[in-house]
Amino acid sequence: MKILITNDDGVYSPGILELAQVASEFGDIRIVAPDVEQSSMGHAVTATRPLSYKKTQIGEFDAYRVNGTPADCVSLGSFHWDKVDVVLSGINLGPNLGNSMWHSGTLAGAKQAALLGIKGIALSTPTQTEEYDFSKMRPYIRQVLEYLISERGPQLVNVNFPFAPVGIAWTRQSVRQYDGLVKPSEDPMGRKHYWFTVVPLENPDEGTDRYAMGQNLVSMTPLRLDLTDEKQLKNLAEMNIFS
Repeated sequence: MKILITNDDGVYSPGILELAQVASEFGDIRIVAPDVEQSSMGHAVTATRPLSYKKTQIGEFDAYRVNGTPADCVSLGSFHWDKVDVVLSGINLGPNLGNSMWHSGTLAGAKQAALLGIKGIALSTPTQTEEYDFSKMRPYIRQVLEYLISERGPQLVNVNFPFAPVGIAWTRQSVRQYDGLVKPSEDPMGRKHYWFTVVPLENPDEGTDRYAMGQNLVSMTPLRLDLTDEKQLKNLAEMNIFS
């Protein structure tokens, strides 16, 4: 099995090495990741300049660093390595839950795989300190990969690991409202700058990814590329507004 690994934290992130080491138990590994951090880049693709693809070494693995986005890395990686079976994106140092799925560069790597007809799995964990210890979640990383990379696993999945998991749950995306405020301030030179706030106005619903993480459960959310609101589409069609 050919397993292509990317991320949005940059090719030298400890999370990508941890993922590669566990994933190597299931197949051949190739790492193709951004040369610098690309967090919150969403599904951006580079169309206005050429990209580089330079070999480097990550632990015991051959890797390639790309001056582009996670989606770029998946496209280049699958171009240079024929017939990739699965793309793993992560392990991101920071959760990708709920609304953050819309702008996550980590999830974009998995989505780009799905767009190319390849199974895509995004994996994330909350940030800790400068030193990361994956030992408590490692058995769960292995268990999750064993199922998801098999034929039984969904085509596109978003996975989040708590620091010390006690179980695994299938979840749905937590969609809740945030304050949406902008906080103006000044730098030491007196120049204006602004911070976006992300304070939630609602608690997460039971059965969602955020709720599961609050219970120290690994959250696995199956996703789809089709964003169509089927219920609304049906209601609008029945209204015959334009007939």
